[in-house]
Amino acid sequence: MATMKQVAERAGVSTSTVSHVINKTRAVSEDVRERVLAVIGEMGYIPNAMARSLKNDKTRTIGVSVPDNTHAAMAELLRGIEDAAFAVGYNIMLCNGYEDPQRQAAHLRSLIEKRIDGLVLVAGAARANEELAALLSSGRVPVVLADHAVAGVDTDFIGLDHEATGYLATRHLLELGHRRIACVAGPAHEPAGSARLAGCRRALAEAGLALDPKLLVHGSADCQGGHDAARRLLGLDAPPSALFACNDLMALGALCAAREAGVAVPAALSVAGGDDLGVAAFATPRLTTVAQPSHEMGRRLTELLLQRIQGDPAPRHQTRLGGQLVVRHSTAAPQAR
Repeated sequence: MATMKQVAERAGVSTSTVSHVINKTRAVSEDVRERVLAVIGEMGYIPNAMARSLKNDKTRTIGVSVPDNTHAAMAELLRGIEDAAFAVGYNIMLCNGYEDPQRQAAHLRSLIEKRIDGLVLVAGAARANEELAALLSSGRVPVVLADHAVAGVDTDFIGLDHEATGYLATRHLLELGHRRIACVAGPAHEPAGSARLAGCRRALAEAGLALDPKLLVHGSADCQGGHDAARRLLGLDAPPSALFACNDLMALGALCAAREAGVAVPAALSVAGGDDLGVAAFATPRLTTVAQPSHEMGRRLTELLLQRIQGDPAPRHQTRLGGQLVVRHSTAAPQAR
């Protein structure tokens, strides 16, 4: 492997000049800079990142901590973060908590110890927030929070408007003429699902309706949870004519349960989801849902974090991004029974 000294010898310059070209710590004439960069490319020289970080006090690395990157909706957020970081020469270091609060907290400590320049944090379960808040209060690196706030942490935040998602999907069902509308929600403690349920209730209330307790089912926020919840709802003496699932995975599970029960969608049951995952447009029938600007959120989080890394003193940024209703084939006006 080539060394800085070997690069300098071939380029006919000092090692300090090579260092200044790499680290941009001092002005170097354009012809010298191009010659040094050409030799670096020819010799395949890779600068020592640790040495550069000690010299510049920057690693050009952003830490990203998520509760579980196996969730389908997380992929677009991570892609947005990485796209924005890559565009300005930053790398990301991803740590996955797998829904284990202690694991996520341990990873968070590790990220901070590795001299990251800043952190994007997607907080997990509320029970972990106290420990996360204690770690973040040190102020050792700039932090932006994604999607979920952490009590006691005063920092920048960009999230999705989950309440509006539930509202848009439910209002769509109401505008089609449905009145007996069910809600398939995730675990009761899960922030996004709780907000989407609140949006569903708000839309119903505006129509002079209340969510029948029998038509609200909490379960795991995946296909199996949606399947089991829909089976339960379809087994009622007075089943719903429409169903809002708080995420697309649960909606897909509900479509499967309806098919198994011989209930035609949307003729006998309209189904709406809440993410617009890639598979939603290819479900049978194609799923009506609310598209989320997850990639945009990731991009904006990264840009905001980079501003903080550069010392931007602007007031704290707090915002939620709204989704957009995408009407496909899984919803229709109710038919007389």
